[in-house]
Amino acid sequence: MTFRPDFGRYRLAVWALALALAGCSPPAPKIAPLVKAQRALTAGDGVGAEIVLRSMLDRGTPVPQVAAYLGEAELLQDRLPDARQWLESGDFSAETHGLGFQMLGRLEMREGNLLAAGKAFDEALQSVPKSAELWVDIGRLRYQGGEQSQAVEASIHAVELGPQDPVALQFRAQLVRDSQGMETALPLYRAALKQNPDDLKLLGDYAATLGELGHAHDMLAVIRHMIELDGSNPQAFYLQAVLAARGGYFDLAGNLLARSGELERGTPAAMLLSAIVDLESGNFESAAQTLDLLAGRQPDNARVRLLLARALFLGGNYRELIHRFGDRALVAGAPPYLAALVGRAYEALGQRSDAAQYLDFAAQPRMIDLTVLPPSDPLDVAQLRGTQTGADTVTLVRAYMASDRAAPAVTAAQNFLARVPGSADALGLAGDAHLFAAQPREALADYKNAAVIRQPWPLTRRIYATLVSLGDSGAAIDLLRHQLTNDPANCTAATLLGSALVKAGRAEEARRYLDLAVANGARRDPHVLALRAQAALFSGDERQALSDARKAYELQPMSGEVTATLAQVLEQTGSGPALVARLRQKIPQLPPAS
Repeated sequence: MTFRPDFGRYRLAVWALALALAGCSPPAPKIAPLVKAQRALTAGDGVGAEIVLRSMLDRGTPVPQVAAYLGEAELLQDRLPDARQWLESGDFSAETHGLGFQMLGRLEMREGNLLAAGKAFDEALQSVPKSAELWVDIGRLRYQGGEQSQAVEASIHAVELGPQDPVALQFRAQLVRDSQGMETALPLYRAALKQNPDDLKLLGDYAATLGELGHAHDMLAVIRHMIELDGSNPQAFYLQAVLAARGGYFDLAGNLLARSGELERGTPAAMLLSAIVDLESGNFESAAQTLDLLAGRQPDNARVRLLLARALFLGGNYRELIHRFGDRALVAGAPPYLAALVGRAYEALGQRSDAAQYLDFAAQPRMIDLTVLPPSDPLDVAQLRGTQTGADTVTLVRAYMASDRAAPAVTAAQNFLARVPGSADALGLAGDAHLFAAQPREALADYKNAAVIRQPWPLTRRIYATLVSLGDSGAAIDLLRHQLTNDPANCTAATLLGSALVKAGRAEEARRYLDLAVANGARRDPHVLALRAQAALFSGDERQALSDARKAYELQPMSGEVTATLAQVLEQTGSGPALVARLRQKIPQLPPAS
């Protein structure tokens, strides 16, 4: 007799067994409301935390037990007056005393009350002296208050207390990036992400650092992860816009920048990117308007000024260009490109005699000497204002230097440094004054102390010039190499390093860096092309030397440096002795170096 299984009964039996087993399993543990709130705060969910915490209050939880958490929840939502209601009284339970005063300190910092923030953090330290995140807050307060070297110390202490704390690691990475370079900061970012792989702010920081180092593929992978986490994240769109612009996709960059909302918020970096996109897309008037606004905010930003001049020239606003930059273009140390733009503007207006002095200035060999930035006020006005603020002090020191008064410049800078000894800006200003007073060793000490805190390219440039003045070419070359490791797209650094290596007789190495300069914007720079021609000639590459020397001469036939380079290349390659003779006769008639 054959039996067939009854599959319907079999399935019912399996379901019954499953239900029975489920009934035997222990119920899922209930999560305490306070734990829920703490988890929401850790995830940055201020709204979710507030809902749970207010429910606890409704059920009779005393206010001091939850006030610190509610204050943090309100801070996460940017509701500062509501946060103050919970935090200002300082009525916290013993368990939340440290957190409460830490949140009060954050509130005071955000409202600009730095002294009150310091007092709140001091109170928090009484309860949680080994909190890594509290020390991060203390470091940020110190940095904001001008105690930047002390901020560095706080960041180191925070990582010592919490070697796996992502907030401490991220803060330390930011300071390391500013002082030691982006490549050095990468391991810290990776360690932070290992602990908190989905933190959007941390991911954004890491992606931006990768981008500055030229790691486009890795940067894009991080951005994609950011979009997976939050498809509308503004920073992800902004970073994509940067990446698109670097790749030459300017229409796409403009669209992504608009979606980021950063331009509406008036972020300087977004304004600069928008202007570059407009320049490359032919929207010269729009670019000029944006750069004009940005130049008003950042009057010492040389790159912004140069881009504004270019936008005015390309847009045909020749008279405006001459009015704004005519005097500045002939100042010692002004970029040759700026003088060339003003000269071409005069030519476009048919004023060739006026154009000549600018074109001659642009053709002069470049010097590495630093120049004093013009003060925003004359000396008598600057003296009346004194040194009450950092900006006033900078103006006064510059005014003294512009008036060739080195001793009072040093005194004013040193007095300012004595007031804020941990400030990178004060150290840099003291270095400038010492360098102007022909005290390069004192200047170098100030600059190096500033670089421990923050080392932007302008500071590196001043350190380089100081090392050269002291005759330490080896240290100067090493400095530029380190700069390019962390800032590979820096055309000026690559040019300076290539020039130094040519002078040192290291032609092959020089060619690598001069190639880098050409790849990053110097393909029509006669100075760079002439340098590369010299390096190629010393390396035995006569074909490349001839090509670069001829291109340089086509671009700037009135440059003594370029003319001499072409004559040298032609002579050593045996090309056109008659032309070599004519070039040699021409050189003495060209304008000398300034």
